[in-house]
Amino acid sequence: MLNNDRLLVQILLLALLGACLWVMAPFASALFWAAVLAFASWPVMRWLTRQLNGNSTLAATLLTFGWMVLVAVPLIWLGLNIADQIREVNILLHNLQVEGLPDPPGWLEELPLIGDSLLELWYTVDEQGTAFFATIRPYIGQVGNWLLMRSARIGGGMLELALSLVLVFFFYRDGPKLAAFVHSLLHRLIGGRADHYLELVAGTVQRVVNGVIGTAAAQAILAYIGFSIAGVPGALLLGLMTFAFSFLMVPPLIWGPATAWLVWQGQYGMAVFLGIWGMFIISGVDNVLKPYLISRGGNLPLVVVLLGVFGGVLAFGFMGLFLGPTLLAVAYSLLGDWVRKEVPQISAPTSAPEKHAE
Repeated sequence: MLNNDRLLVQILLLALLGACLWVMAPFASALFWAAVLAFASWPVMRWLTRQLNGNSTLAATLLTFGWMVLVAVPLIWLGLNIADQIREVNILLHNLQVEGLPDPPGWLEELPLIGDSLLELWYTVDEQGTAFFATIRPYIGQVGNWLLMRSARIGGGMLELALSLVLVFFFYRDGPKLAAFVHSLLHRLIGGRADHYLELVAGTVQRVVNGVIGTAAAQAILAYIGFSIAGVPGALLLGLMTFAFSFLMVPPLIWGPATAWLVWQGQYGMAVFLGIWGMFIISGVDNVLKPYLISRGGNLPLVVVLLGVFGGVLAFGFMGLFLGPTLLAVAYSLLGDWVRKEVPQISAPTSAPEKHAE
């Protein structure tokens, strides 16, 4: 009877745990980002708490407010600028449909091999502008629907980000209690190896954060240098935008349009330079520096780190950048422990007794 009661309690506990996970599932992404953000900036939280004489609530409030200013204000500014750009594009399309295309630039005809064809296409579109826009109108509608769907996803992402910025306050304030609870839970599950796996997960996440931020900073500096050499206006602003877009792993969205602008201005040499610089230096450093910084200081092979970074992104999206290496690190360590326990220790061969000289 006692065993049946214990089994019933275990089933109820599992059902309760499943129900809790079901309730928390819609907030999993926001909780994850809040935890990563709090963990990455925890040294700042500890320093600020010491400066405020141990007032962790005030320190958490100030740090959360700082994150809101640092993250929310640039996103709002970017959203307003994108809205203005969309409005200007709509006005441009309307003017092109009514007035036709302007005179073609002089460099268009001078392009080797394709210059004459592009010039002929330019005049054809100019002469048949109304019919051309009527032809592409269905495709414009499809593109609009696609952008609307993407905008909805971006809006959902903004809501998750806002929620994570609220939740990070509680991670800051109650961080030590949460850490003690997780430590007790793991110690109950796996015993004395709890400290090892906590350090493994903490070290992996910290190296991933350092790798992401370090790579973004390096790409921003290299982009600023390239923009300055090529003479692109607003090089500092473009460098800061490269830093932001590096987190999404799409720096070409910054140096690509800058290269196209140089082509439009007729600066073909600088356009070729910036294209090569962006492809092999700005974007190429992501494939070298990020895996090095993530694997630096750990005991994981570089191939495991690479599989964790790129496979995690493909499997989980941007969240997989942190989940992938962490999951592989824990799995690699678990397999290592299991192998060490299963494979018997081979004793060192004893040296043969020396023959006594007769």
